[in-house]
Amino acid sequence: MGDILASLPAQIQTHIKAITQSSGLPDNDDSYEKLALGWKQKGDLFDEKTQSSGMKEVESLAADDSRGCLALTYSGSLVLIGPQEEGKRTCAYNSIGMRKDMPDSVVKDDSTLKADVALDQPIQFGQGPVQSTSAIYKIAMVVAEMTKIQEEEQINAVTVILTEGFVDVNKALVVTG
Repeated sequence: MGDILASLPAQIQTHIKAITQSSGLPDNDDSYEKLALGWKQKGDLFDEKTQSSGMKEVESLAADDSRGCLALTYSGSLVLIGPQEEGKRTCAYNSIGMRKDMPDSVVKDDSTLKADVALDQPIQFGQGPVQSTSAIYKIAMVVAEMTKIQEEEQINAVTVILTEGFVDVNKALVVTG
């Protein structure tokens, strides 16, 4: 096992190995290490950008909570869950970009959560950009008091920054591959 893969939590290591074939990469240690490097870079970027924007890591978001959040999945995908307005949310799913079995990016304006969003559990949508995600590794929420519009704008802004960063990570992985 490579050094980077070995440095990640066991559940992430398992997930990286499971998604290697769907990425189109050979099922070997070099591919695992490449995906682990990308995952680590995305995790670091998620931490840096959410913290610098005033977001706080939490363990869960209740399905009926009116606030929104950003979530990072075990597979390195980014999920935006906007604030709830009249029972609906704008939600977006941004894949790791290297997988062939998931869409790169999908947004659905009238999304609903089927269950609470919680660490180590997939996000399940009643209506959403996807039916469900892989298990959630991190959740970040806006902590400052603000209007729903301001909260949505802040979550969207961080999502744009993270998505661009994730795309750059993927491009670097393809070039080094």
